[in-house]
Amino acid sequence: MIKQFRSVNPFNIILLIGIATLLRVGIFIHLPDQISFEFMEPFARLLIDVPLENAFSPLANVLMAQIILIIQALIFNRIINSYGLLGKPTFLPALMYVTAGSLLSPFLLLSPALVCNFMILWMIDKFLSIYKRDEVRSVVYDLGMIVAVGTLVYFPFISMLPLIWISLVIFRPFNWREWFAVISGFITIFFFLAVFYFWNDSLDKFYSIWLPLTTKFPTNLRINLYDSLVLIPVVIILILGFFQLQQNFFRSVVQLRKSFLLLFFMFIIGLLSFYLKQNLVLYHFLFCVPPASALMAYYFLHAGRRWLYESLYFILLSCIIYFQLF
Repeated sequence: MIKQFRSVNPFNIILLIGIATLLRVGIFIHLPDQISFEFMEPFARLLIDVPLENAFSPLANVLMAQIILIIQALIFNRIINSYGLLGKPTFLPALMYVTAGSLLSPFLLLSPALVCNFMILWMIDKFLSIYKRDEVRSVVYDLGMIVAVGTLVYFPFISMLPLIWISLVIFRPFNWREWFAVISGFITIFFFLAVFYFWNDSLDKFYSIWLPLTTKFPTNLRINLYDSLVLIPVVIILILGFFQLQQNFFRSVVQLRKSFLLLFFMFIIGLLSFYLKQNLVLYHFLFCVPPASALMAYYFLHAGRRWLYESLYFILLSCIIYFQLF
């Protein structure tokens, strides 16, 4: 399977759809009676009141989430190949994206985090375009606006704002105008939102938007140990990917090293930003799918022992399906 996806072949799209369907066999068998979908944060519904909570049947919800995931996987694959992050064109980023995006049952349903991953992919594309550009103020201004729009959909997306400044540290010499452009883009969206609240005599609700920022970091997290066993093969693959990347790190071009460093910070921020959501749902960790997929794809492309990497991927697929069914 991995050998097939190492090359760019249109037939891989059909295989990708088949694998995405296979990774949902458990939820198709044990389909919930009802699934609710929150399209936007409550504070943004005054601006756009879209009643989508129960607009989809459970089957339509799962199928829509699958279609979105496949589209995102193809976009992600194009971005990785366009900037040469893996060294040569391949279809592995799409395969890893679909696989990592199907790890846990909450990942298989429509969620605001899944929708926000479109914006994360957009941000990755813009991040990678910063390198060696003469003028980036317009790019980082757009990035600030993207984070603001994503925050309206899912508040923890605001955690991606510091990532823009991190990207400037990694890719650019310090320029205060570029740093200021980030916050200007972010404020632009919320300025118009504040004006809209003011017109509707609801300015007090606008102030309540920022309450999650005052939330204390949780000290007790309830994690189902049985469900988390599916992460063991992923952790092993990520560790092997890290060592594979380390072997080639200083022999790689500067842009590749800086790009993976940025993806590392994206992964860490995606993990730690869960505390911004009062009632944590596991779909939040979809934010970690793009950077994790890039490292997993790097390992599977450069790994030398076929029996090992094919076995690892087979074990990963088996674990995902098994923990869905049982």
